[in-house]
Amino acid sequence: MNLDPRLQSRLAEIAQQIESIASNLDEISFDVLREASAQRTGRPEIDKVLTQARRALEKARHLLESAT
Repeated sequence: MNLDPRLQSRLAEIAQQIESIASNLDEISFDVLREASAQRTGRPEIDKVLTQARRALEKARHLLESAT
């Protein structure tokens, strides 16, 4: 794809922001799982939601990176 360098830069910046958000979701997920483990409960439903959101963000990041 032949994109304007400024547009490429903006898309790359958004991809980095998405990566940061996905990383934050991972940290929250680990906290949730650690808490569930300490309480000896099963996998919390919120962890499934967090995992789905992180995967969606990773797909979006990949799409943006492949466009630049």
